[in-house]
Amino acid sequence: MPIPVMSPIAVRNAVEKLPRVRLAHLPTPLEEVPRFAAKIGGGVRVFIKRDDCTGLLLGGNKARHNEFLLADAVARGCDMLVWGALVQSNNCRQTAAGCAKLGLECRLYLSKAHYKTEPQGNLLLDYLVGAQVEFTNAAIGPELDAFLVARADEFRKEGRKPYVWDRSRVVPLAAVSYALCMAEIAEQTAEQGLKPDALYVSSAGATGAGVVLGKALLGLPYPVRLICPMHWPWHIPTALANDANAAADLLGLPHRLTAADIDADESFIAPGYGLPSRAGREALSLLATTEAILVDPVYTAKALAALIADVRAGKYRQGSTIIFIHTGGVPAIFAEPEKVLPQPLW
Repeated sequence: MPIPVMSPIAVRNAVEKLPRVRLAHLPTPLEEVPRFAAKIGGGVRVFIKRDDCTGLLLGGNKARHNEFLLADAVARGCDMLVWGALVQSNNCRQTAAGCAKLGLECRLYLSKAHYKTEPQGNLLLDYLVGAQVEFTNAAIGPELDAFLVARADEFRKEGRKPYVWDRSRVVPLAAVSYALCMAEIAEQTAEQGLKPDALYVSSAGATGAGVVLGKALLGLPYPVRLICPMHWPWHIPTALANDANAAADLLGLPHRLTAADIDADESFIAPGYGLPSRAGREALSLLATTEAILVDPVYTAKALAALIADVRAGKYRQGSTIIFIHTGGVPAIFAEPEKVLPQPLW
């Protein structure tokens, strides 16, 4: 039997079976940025899905994620979260904020890598909402994941009930939230009479898995470009397809994806994860000076740089409509201004 195409309302109804706490300001706007589009050339129209406006401590994509993750923690009777990422993690900042709203203790274990540990940017906000922060040298990925599991085991021995970062459980649940985001986009583009030719988003994880799942559920015809902010020690398209399929399982839906369905571009990561690029700096500056919209220097800036590069390379015909999901991350620009300001000013 052919897999059914779902309406946005049907996608929402499927999601209703999962525990959810309302944390985000939804729906977020879909905003045209004509001065930016004119600056990059190519005669295209660009619209930004403003998920930097989700609220929950200055916005970002993790507000959507946490509606399902923190609901899962509460439903399982947990009294604390054991979480971690890099020092300037947007994920940890919004997770700490969600914990504060729900009365859960938040323990953050932040990988130092190349970051300063002074309380600036996201890290400052972690402290302000009451997260208990410890720094570690564990590398983000499997090493940090194992470290978090070990810490959670120690808390269990003390009688606590921790909710810990567990990739196999957390990523599919978080992905559900971006299938819902795609339902919003489908409605907003229909209302504005738009027929998108492509969609861009920065992700190599749950957000991307949810976006491609939403595209499949809704039968959207346009390509989705996932611009990866990091390399993982696994094949990213395969992992994202598996995560999208696990999210579909959570919803009781038959839709299935394979690695061949996923365009995950790792060519914009240089000079490395968490490090700004020249093209990313240009993208940040172009959007800021034409539309007064800020992107962070290492996630959304690099994804926006990919959009710019594709337009300038003639990938899209004149009159094409491109959607860019702004996943937030703005507090990171305040942590190390030398990484975002034009060099002559610094």
